[in-house]
Amino acid sequence: MTNPLFDHLFGRHDGQDTAFLILPGGQTLTHAAFLAMAARYAHVFVDLGLKPGDRLALQVEKSPQALAVYAAAVQAGIVFLPLNTGYTASELSYFVQNSGAGVLICDPANAGNLQPVAQAAGAHLETLGADGTGSLADRAARAPAQFETVARGGDDLAAFLYTSGTTGRSKGAMLTQTNLLSNAETLVDLWRFTKDDVLLHALPIFHTHGLFVATNVMLLAGGPMIFLPKFDLDQMIAQMPQATAMMGVPTFYTRLLDDARFTGDLVRHMRLFVSGSAPLLAETHTQFETRTGHRILERYGMTETNMNTSNPYDGARRAGTVGMPLPGVALKITDPTTGVTLPDGDIGQIEVRGPNVFKGYWQMPEKTREELRADGFFITGDLGLIDDQGYVQIVGRNKDLIISGGYNIYPKEIETVLDDQPGVLESAVVGLPHPDFGETVVGFVVAAPGQSPDLDAMGSAVREHLARFKHPRRLIILPELPRNTMGKVQKNMLRQEYAAMFAGPD
Repeated sequence: MTNPLFDHLFGRHDGQDTAFLILPGGQTLTHAAFLAMAARYAHVFVDLGLKPGDRLALQVEKSPQALAVYAAAVQAGIVFLPLNTGYTASELSYFVQNSGAGVLICDPANAGNLQPVAQAAGAHLETLGADGTGSLADRAARAPAQFETVARGGDDLAAFLYTSGTTGRSKGAMLTQTNLLSNAETLVDLWRFTKDDVLLHALPIFHTHGLFVATNVMLLAGGPMIFLPKFDLDQMIAQMPQATAMMGVPTFYTRLLDDARFTGDLVRHMRLFVSGSAPLLAETHTQFETRTGHRILERYGMTETNMNTSNPYDGARRAGTVGMPLPGVALKITDPTTGVTLPDGDIGQIEVRGPNVFKGYWQMPEKTREELRADGFFITGDLGLIDDQGYVQIVGRNKDLIISGGYNIYPKEIETVLDDQPGVLESAVVGLPHPDFGETVVGFVVAAPGQSPDLDAMGSAVREHLARFKHPRRLIILPELPRNTMGKVQKNMLRQEYAAMFAGPD
């Protein structure tokens, strides 16, 4: 038996002095040097008592060393658990204990706070700084630069990713070797990546987008990545001429467009811009094409499935859609109550099935049965439709559905109208508790730079375009919308903050 994920992503580069990571200071880390680092880490993990199938948790800043921990875990057959660098000690305690991680790796500066967390969970604590120093590096310096790859099968677990947990406790999505490898192979082919590509990588690597999409795709294609610690506008503009492709979240694109240095001439060597993790405004699509001549390719994925759909590489990339199902992925729109498949054009819950779909939730068999059907279809929790050209449109999350006076209201429909109004940068619509209607509609609006939206005019536009039961009871201007680290609007925070707004009848 081989180790498919390691063999296809990492092992294929064994002994190759080809460029893998191009760092901000101009240094280049080769595939061979990266694999030697990973092998040393793998020896350390085994020496610490980790066995195939055991879990390893990592909360450190983005660095080549942090990425090498991922490679080492795959090579040693260990289940890799990357954790958001913004999590507090209290949040980490849940993830480490729930996963049963045997090792927790953190930044040296956090060791004092996290030692009790590791001790309570029975985990061994190691440190790794953004500069590559720490106790893990010290141990690795004494280890061999070769490691005998542990045999694993396609159905063996390769990683845990915890969901964001906006409702209830976060769930650990169990991802297999086949889940990760099949998705990377599909995307390399669909998006035409080769060893001649250079990816501008400014995404975090604790999330599926930066780790299992961007990194795995480039490992499989064989090209290098310009590996930035985070999104830095000056660095992005400085490095853009050396790149051929970029993967980002909508915020990346809006910030680039706000800078006069970002021009069509700057990106003349680029062949592909990909966006995901949060919806991209149609206005951003249009502005980007006008400025650069490129149409951003938007796709749709999630923690439990990696990527599900994509706008085409060749063909129309339609703003407001996430394209069509990937090859090998089945997608259907179903009635949330009955599970019956709905006709094209009807809004319902999105379900997907394919080799990319996860194995289930760690130690949550009932939740797994609720969301993963016996026939393999996963109930994503997203609401959407398939339009008359076969493109998937997402209208929101099931939990964001507003039920007011017995009517189902989809926030996206109202947000589209609000976003089109003069002076509006973006909007978010939520349902707030109401004593008469159960919920009532409230819209939150962010003004475009230097603009002052007319709320009365916006209300008139909504009344012109939408049925009365969809009209927001209140429109509120905010300086910005609350977002998580991947740019997704956190509507749960808006609901919590404004929950008491309609305590009595209005």
